Amino acid sequence: MAFLYKRRLENPGEMLRELLKKEDIIITPGVFDPASALLVESLGFKSAYLSGAALTGSLAMPDLGLITFSELFDTTRRITNVINIPLIVDSDTGFGESLNVYRTVKELEEAGAAAIQIEDQDMPKKCGHLSGKKTISAEDMVKKIVAANNARRDMLIVARTDSRATEGIEAAIERAKLYLEAGADIIFPEALTSIDEFKLFAREVRAPLLANMTEFGKTPYITAQEFKEAGFKIVIFPVTTFRAAMKAMKDTLIEIRDKGTQKFILDKIMSREEFYNLIGYYEYEKRDNEFAKKGDEIIIKKKKS
Repeated sequence: MAFLYKRRLENPGEMLRELLKKEDIIITPGVFDPASALLVESLGFKSAYLSGAALTGSLAMPDLGLITFSELFDTTRRITNVINIPLIVDSDTGFGESLNVYRTVKELEEAGAAAIQIEDQDMPKKCGHLSGKKTISAEDMVKKIVAANNARRDMLIVARTDSRATEGIEAAIERAKLYLEAGADIIFPEALTSIDEFKLFAREVRAPLLANMTEFGKTPYITAQEFKEAGFKIVIFPVTTFRAAMKAMKDTLIEIRDKGTQKFILDKIMSREEFYNLIGYYEYEKRDNEFAKKGDEIIIKKKKS
């Protein structure tokens, strides 16, 4: 539904909690702007994930912690203004230390986030599936989670650990347990390298678990059903929509460049009608006509008086 006519979800965190209770596995596509988020909702998905990598990529920058808090806040607010499903927001390292995390949580909750994801990488952070990552100490991450737990009202805290790559799977499991004690609601072990590692993690960490099914990374391609059977509750596809959109735009531009027309690929692009239905165009038009009619009635009444 178009943002002019939608009331923002009052308790998005509670809605996500209910999904965790009711759903065996929550398939959560990545989004990077309001239009992509609307499309996710329109196709029946029950949650969306604002990917830091996809958002940063849409700004033509690499995923190295370059995005600013204001950019993330504005995008979160714009997305939650148009969707009626919970939005999990990737805040990278929380934009600083404990006090910065406290403010980040406060403001993103005000912007309508259902959950905030914080990771234990050191800056400059990297995509979780690249080599050369560094992690902060478990103690420093615990302080961030404590701050987040104190700041939130309803939203959930997703604690991501990148320590599988830096310290090994057993250390990642121990960090996860510590993060749960500090107040995290969901644990996100990044860049596990096999389905057996996911199963081990689920056996050892008794909490809702989130898996990252990104492309071209260290994790093999695992289906949502397989993640469910392994003991995970959420699977995100963080950058898939962005990569698909970029590839489709590239192919379209090549067609226009080489043939001077788009008429041979009309079946590969969204029609005007499809897009209008997605954004609620006819509701805008209807409301505009109502305003004009009401305005005319006032003018006529004034002239008669």
